[in-house]
Amino acid sequence: MKYKRILLKLSGEALMGEQQHGIDPERLSMYAGEISSVAGQGVQVGIVIGGGNIFRGLQGAAKGMDRVQGDYMGMLATVINSMALQAELEKHGLKTRLLSGIAIDPIAEAMSRRRAIESLEEGYVVIIASGTGNPFFTTDSAAALRAVEIEADVIMKGTRVDGVYTADPEKNQDAVKFDTISFTEVYERGLNIMDLTAITLCRENRLPILVFNMNTKGNLQKIIAGEPVGTLVKG
Repeated sequence: MKYKRILLKLSGEALMGEQQHGIDPERLSMYAGEISSVAGQGVQVGIVIGGGNIFRGLQGAAKGMDRVQGDYMGMLATVINSMALQAELEKHGLKTRLLSGIAIDPIAEAMSRRRAIESLEEGYVVIIASGTGNPFFTTDSAAALRAVEIEADVIMKGTRVDGVYTADPEKNQDAVKFDTISFTEVYERGLNIMDLTAITLCRENRLPILVFNMNTKGNLQKIIAGEPVGTLVKG
């Protein structure tokens, strides 16, 4: 087993499937099955989900909404997604614990490093909602922060592409995929893997980021088994 404890970062948009908004039950079930497959092997799984399929604070701000208010609304959107994934994981027989950067009794307990680590060690899949609990920070930054807090071996960023490329592979057929890349090269090339706050936090704490296609069935298991999947950002 290559990784014992992971932080899985999922985008809210990924939960839409082929829909234009909201949560696609089939996509949700597929993700829960993938997570269940590695949790069943004893991998400790923490999860951070975005909320862009429901509401994104920056979009609200662009239309004249107060940025801080919009960001808090976006945090609540992540809670909805986290609750949906929690329910689906429990259908697959997993024990789950939902923590939140904003305390929301009785839905979620307040996030604390000690509670998260203890829950992981007790076999719970730990979902951490509400980003960092502060406006002006993305869920990418939240994923980096939570990964460092729970002492994860790696952040696994599940996307719809199979790794990091020299350019957007959906727009440029000549884009070349990296198997590994350094944080320094990510900076220099201006690659949008995660926002700069998240990248810096990972770099300073020597926390690798693995970017992979979450929509390909079996990828999580392959990664845990040590097979070369996606792109590893490190160093």
